[in-house]
Amino acid sequence: MSTLPLAGRRIALTRASHQNSELHAQLSALGAEVLELPLIRVTKSVRNEDLAEVFPELGGYDWIAFTSANGVRYYFEEFRRVFDDIRSLGLIRIACVGEATAAAVTALHLKVECQPAVATAEALADALLATGSLDSAKVLVVTGNQNREVLVTKLEAGRAIVDCLQVYRTEPNDLTADPAAADFRARGSDAILFASSSAVQSFADQAAVLQLAPDARRPLAGSIGPQTSATMKQAGIPIDFTAKQPGLDALVAATVKALGARRG
Repeated sequence: MSTLPLAGRRIALTRASHQNSELHAQLSALGAEVLELPLIRVTKSVRNEDLAEVFPELGGYDWIAFTSANGVRYYFEEFRRVFDDIRSLGLIRIACVGEATAAAVTALHLKVECQPAVATAEALADALLATGSLDSAKVLVVTGNQNREVLVTKLEAGRAIVDCLQVYRTEPNDLTADPAAADFRARGSDAILFASSSAVQSFADQAAVLQLAPDARRPLAGSIGPQTSATMKQAGIPIDFTAKQPGLDALVAATVKALGARRG
């Protein structure tokens, strides 16, 4: 009999498919059977007009702020398409929310100079303000279509001059004909993990598609952090456990603890 902490446990993931590799690997290494329910899809979405405004002015920005690894990925895809030298970034300083976002930047051999201990937009704004460098500074915030306004609002309140550049879109993914949804309906899972508000909303909107069979396993619902939890509450989804701090490692640890306490 396996002594791995998640042996015999079945866990459903709700992120976009291309975002699941790290979380899937961590859970599998702990013995879990992982079912992917890609409730959202993330695609590049950037207007050439916006790039034409931002890229010629890169040398004038003091900070660039990334709130997700998706932002890093798609921003630098466009950067490399336009420029042939990383030095075209100039002396811009880089700020990031969360370990995954910072890892995406450091993988490019670039230094992250501001990363809050807590992976939220509010914490990033506070960390940038604490540098004492924002008065009249120019900040480029790389965003998706669903980014919250709190980061920009707080930076502008700190007298920064903020420009936003959208480089991706997050949209619901219809699971009506997805075999994974049929599998989930028939068998359920021991836990279902939510790592974004958009996945929570898509889950709520597709409740009929994901309705469990009478004998299916009813999962515990886990949240990665405060904003996701707030959306779960609004959608009426009970929160059975939450990561101690926003991040995949903490979400995995919370999952192990919650399922360890659940018998059967």
